[in-house]
Amino acid sequence: MQQEYPPDYVPHIGETRQYWRDIILGVNDGLVSIFLLVVGVVSGGLSQEQVLLTAIAGAIAGAVSMAAGEYLATKSQDEVLDAELRLEQTHIREFREMEMRQLRGFFTEMGVTDEHLDGVMTGFETNDRALLNAMAALEFGVVDSERRSPFRAMVASGGLFLLGSLPSVLPFAIAGSVTAALIWATALSLTGLFSVGVVKARVARTSWVVSGFENLIVAGVGGAIAWAVGRAFDADIA
Repeated sequence: MQQEYPPDYVPHIGETRQYWRDIILGVNDGLVSIFLLVVGVVSGGLSQEQVLLTAIAGAIAGAVSMAAGEYLATKSQDEVLDAELRLEQTHIREFREMEMRQLRGFFTEMGVTDEHLDGVMTGFETNDRALLNAMAALEFGVVDSERRSPFRAMVASGGLFLLGSLPSVLPFAIAGSVTAALIWATALSLTGLFSVGVVKARVARTSWVVSGFENLIVAGVGGAIAWAVGRAFDADIA
């Protein structure tokens, strides 16, 4: 049954919360890295066809790298956490009193007062599953609803990297000149970066102006460096 909220209640993000890192990282990396790549090779003197090929190759390589890296990293993290939870089950079975003392310490650190602590601990004294879940959350930071699917993380990172690369790739496929393509790539990429900052700010409930311009500043500084490197390379081989 769908939860009904009061009119002034602000609900949490929900099941997508644990994937926002992949979402922001994927699209932002695609926007920034491919934009810097085309800026660098344009300033290095490459033709429009060469820039397009370079951008496409960079977009595909970056997407595959992001997807594979995120899948392996997330899967490895899950495997480590599963191993830790299996060991925790052994600790609960063989060293229960020590685990109970440790849990008591966690609750004390959370601010549960001594007068309420015994009552809180009562529910864990004979319930192994509850004790394991509590220790998983408090000792390892593992909550089932917050665990990330390696496949979903892979798709989010790789797919959104490709999406983020499009503003820098498409202009070189359809524009009439390298200059026009670079102008369009710059305008579209900066618009995309500002939009990502705004979306991130809305989700994080922070200032969209600060977040948007933060993205623009990073891309602007990176673009200037990439342009300077490309010009230096072009001058060396001229």
